Amino acid sequence: MRASTRGLKTYRSKRDFMQTREPSGELPVAPSKRLRFVIQKHSATRLHYDFRLELDGVFLSWAVTRGPSLDPHDKRLAVEVEPHPLDYGDFEGTIPKGQYGGGTVMLWDRGYWEPEGGSAEAMLQKGDLKFRLYGKKLHGSWVLVRMKNDKYGGGKRTNWLLIKHKDEYAHEGDHDVLLKDDRSVASGRSMPDIAAGKGRKPKPFMLAKGRAFASNAVWHSKGASRETRPAAPTTTKKKRVSGKKASKLPKFVEPELTRLVDHPPSGNGWAHEIKFDGYRVQARVEDGVAVLDTRKGLDWTERFPAIAKAAQELPDCILDGEVVALEKDGTPNFAALQAALSEKNTDALIYFVFDLLFVRNGELEDLRELALSDRKARLKALLDGHFKRKDTPIRYVEHFETDGETFLQSACRMHLEGIISKNLSAPYRPGSREGWTKSKCRAGHEVVIGGWSETSGKFRSLLAGVHRGKQFVYVGRVGTGYGGEVVSRLLPKLKAVRASESPFQGANAPRKEREVHWVKPVLVAEIEFAGWTSDGNIRQAAFKGLREDKPARDVEAEHPVKTAHLVKLKTKDAARGGNATVMGIAISHPDKALWPDAGDGKPVTKLDLARYFEAAGPWMMPHIEGRPCSIVRAPDGIDHEQFFQRHAGPGTSKLLSLVRVSGDHKAYLKIDRVEGLAAVAQMAGIELHPWNSRPDKPQVPGRLVFDLDPAPDVSFDRVVAAALELKQRLEALRFAVFCKTTGGKGLHVVTPLPETEWIGWPEAKALARGICAEMAEDDPDKYLVTMAKKDRSGKIFLDYLRNDKTSTTVAPLSPRARPGATVSMPLTWSQVKKGLDPKRFTVRTAMALLAKSKAWSDYKPARAAKKAVDQWRGIAGK
Repeated sequence: MRASTRGLKTYRSKRDFMQTREPSGELPVAPSKRLRFVIQKHSATRLHYDFRLELDGVFLSWAVTRGPSLDPHDKRLAVEVEPHPLDYGDFEGTIPKGQYGGGTVMLWDRGYWEPEGGSAEAMLQKGDLKFRLYGKKLHGSWVLVRMKNDKYGGGKRTNWLLIKHKDEYAHEGDHDVLLKDDRSVASGRSMPDIAAGKGRKPKPFMLAKGRAFASNAVWHSKGASRETRPAAPTTTKKKRVSGKKASKLPKFVEPELTRLVDHPPSGNGWAHEIKFDGYRVQARVEDGVAVLDTRKGLDWTERFPAIAKAAQELPDCILDGEVVALEKDGTPNFAALQAALSEKNTDALIYFVFDLLFVRNGELEDLRELALSDRKARLKALLDGHFKRKDTPIRYVEHFETDGETFLQSACRMHLEGIISKNLSAPYRPGSREGWTKSKCRAGHEVVIGGWSETSGKFRSLLAGVHRGKQFVYVGRVGTGYGGEVVSRLLPKLKAVRASESPFQGANAPRKEREVHWVKPVLVAEIEFAGWTSDGNIRQAAFKGLREDKPARDVEAEHPVKTAHLVKLKTKDAARGGNATVMGIAISHPDKALWPDAGDGKPVTKLDLARYFEAAGPWMMPHIEGRPCSIVRAPDGIDHEQFFQRHAGPGTSKLLSLVRVSGDHKAYLKIDRVEGLAAVAQMAGIELHPWNSRPDKPQVPGRLVFDLDPAPDVSFDRVVAAALELKQRLEALRFAVFCKTTGGKGLHVVTPLPETEWIGWPEAKALARGICAEMAEDDPDKYLVTMAKKDRSGKIFLDYLRNDKTSTTVAPLSPRARPGATVSMPLTWSQVKKGLDPKRFTVRTAMALLAKSKAWSDYKPARAAKKAVDQWRGIAGK
């Protein structure tokens, strides 16, 4: 991950990066789910403390002239300076006298911060930034207040006051008690040690793994000579790992394949690479002879002579990579690759290599069982050792160990096809799709051509199909992407395989038209399209080129799988009191108790919650994904302040999606991947309340929820009886009916709605009210449909109000912010009987109990007959 360049113009204008190793914002920075802060003690012309808060990819920075004070009455002047790059936050060393900012720099404190009371940007604009620090030396609540008549971002100097809020970390009276702790938090060194270049080098906090500044780091600023330019930050060299001995090179290795996913995997242990839009090629070099094979083992050496010639410089080896044509801006272009092959002008093509399977280094080694990280290290060393020229056609593919979603967004902004994500610890698995995934910026697919159409004798579109089982089925027309040169190359190939009959099978096969010409289904085309229709056809498809490296019989419809269904990396928990990782998400303060007791005398911690979500996630996801979802957060546990979060705030995890709803200005939170549940646990989110809409269609009801809410003097057995009666009424209307506890004193009865869009929210609410009203009318001594407390005694409130567009219901298996850490437990109807105890279903017990049950196993959208719908509407109209 690299720092954003936003806001660094002033910083860069003051430095000549040809003459200084001060960061320009280009060094790789470690990803973080939390915002970071750094305070650097800076003995320049005047001693001061540089206070830096991470926001929007840079460090917002202030020079605090006397350093921070723990006394709330002691207001310290903080002069706003230009934003700094994030990699600056690891520097500890010396800037020579006479240079910009000359003096000794110590990493005095660092840690994490979060805004308090609103958006950080809004508070900065207002000039009143409230925040909380979690550092080594600084803790608790603070505020930066802009001094009167100073404008944010304007003028030569903008002055603020840094003030400590009154809390348990405040220390009144002794103003400088904090500053007496004069040792680096990164190296343990004093200012004289740092100035002399003695002692340990600082431990990295901002820089990516494997990078650190030396203990005697010196930065020359603008005006320094090139001879005094210091070395770059040191990179830890990894010891070479050897593969197993091999007797000979195989002729061909079946390539490892990728699985299309809806989201790239996140967390530690994943490497992300650019997805190249070209031809997969395996290079085999033996005794100075290179052979280039396609992914199906076809010999294409003669097609790429320049690449083959360059590969002959390598020792015996087998490489895996992609041959690509590059635009002037460096982006791959599949159409240009097709043109180069057609014109036999391939010298400018590039072979991007991302894996090394065999190599001879004295002895021949089979590297396939090594971890990907080791194979790539060997690959980079091999290529760097043999190709010194910048114009070589064989290049190493860099990878990034950063947040997958962020990397995908960057790729999309660069108009790339997408990214490939790979498990760094996995071996090379020929033919497997388990360790590698692909995530696309725009939908792409391979299709088989079954015909073409013309208009007035001119080419108009291709008729495309794919194999589904044993049938070759029609999936639509590819109507754009044809220039004059493309058609002139394409038509002769189509005419060469003309057929007298349609090759398409199935119910939706197109009929013969006057200007439709059939072809044998042997030509494979690469297309882009806007997605699949409900009946399995492609929408808005554009032609990219023909593929000759894949047999037509292998082309099948490909739909993205949920990332949650992939094999997960093993969870690695840190030592007690430190961080822990669940589903790739670092859980800070894992031992913090969110519930004091789960009915077993033991507290439920943040780590316990994250592990519960990991276990319950695959079951929960179908009931929450694609829907706006509010989260109840309790950062200090259920006995302290709680708040309801509907929208994204500062520092919200990128694993949580956003959805905009027509008529609402702010986007709502949405959980579309199981890892998002770990992110919820990390933010101490203890309850999930999704809308009752259909997935990805917030304007359409997806289920009805009836909340049976008893008065305090009503027994739970009576609630059970009410649920059974409501079940009978709904089943009489031919609907599937399900039940769950609320995690409190009531029950929820749930019925999925038909998979049709004719029911709107007002109608759904009216229908629910009609059913409840009929039930209350039949037995007014037991039930009511009004919320008036004076009428509630001895009755059950049939709450139909959750069936409105923005209304929510606690999700199945969601924990509740209640004593005992209870959850909203899905039940079978055989469990809904006298003596049912909802308190037995807790974060500790729920998953084990669910494993013994078939609760909700047949939950699916109900398909109501027209007669049932009419009956239902009749009830609602009463």
